[in-house]
Amino acid sequence: MMKSLRKGSIEVICGSMFSGKTEELIRRLRRAEIARMSVSIYKPKLDYRYDPRYIVSHNKIKMKSHSVAQSQHILKLAINDDVVGIDEGQFFDKGITKVCRELAKLGKRVVIAGLDKDFKGMPFTPMPSIMCEADYLDKLTAICVICGNPATYSQRLSKDSSKVLIGELDKYEARCRTCFEIPKKDTK
Repeated sequence: MMKSLRKGSIEVICGSMFSGKTEELIRRLRRAEIARMSVSIYKPKLDYRYDPRYIVSHNKIKMKSHSVAQSQHILKLAINDDVVGIDEGQFFDKGITKVCRELAKLGKRVVIAGLDKDFKGMPFTPMPSIMCEADYLDKLTAICVICGNPATYSQRLSKDSSKVLIGELDKYEARCRTCFEIPKKDTK
């Protein structure tokens, strides 16, 4: 009996806010559809921006997706798909790394996008562990709104100190290493 030649893989697209992560994820998934592969896309239920039925880039490019409460649900829902897209990977529970590994072991191509650093400039769990599992890793940069250099940080503009604060241009800016300001301790 011949073994299947289809091998699973994990591709990670990471970077700061406004670096084009979701746009790149959609581009790769659309190419998979052109190749007549079955594709499914997942995002965390807590990402309520734009539309719960789509992943949407900041420039409004969108693709139909499923919102899931827990990463484990992806395993059951994606069982018949060749390519599994996951957006906003940083908002999933720590089990997302194991889910990506399991999907790849099943021969699926997993493409996951997410922030690599939080608003304090620290690794945004669970992305570091997913990045370690990646067969392919692309780190995208935005443009610093202060000086125009490549930006790898997401500067939070509000004083809110919660780890997760869903927002757009009203709450964040892309900044380079030099222009990024580490948030001061909350004085509430």
